[in-house]
Amino acid sequence: MSLPKFILGDNTEFPNAIYVIHTEFPRFIINLENDEVEWFEDFDAEDQGELEAETENAINEATDFYDNEVAKYDN
Repeated sequence: MSLPKFILGDNTEFPNAIYVIHTEFPRFIINLENDEVEWFEDFDAEDQGELEAETENAINEATDFYDNEVAKYDN
């Protein structure tokens, strides 16, 4: 199965939370309500440098993805 890089998610138990799921390495879910990130990867010390470089970029891309998706509904 081919997945998109980002998927939007929500849950009625957390009505204010807006989730963006990042399906590529490093895989994570970010809650845009509070910017909390849950990782699906196990990282070791060797991964730390790559993780720091990729994290900021991936989170910015997730936020941009959400903004673009919401803009489509506003039109």
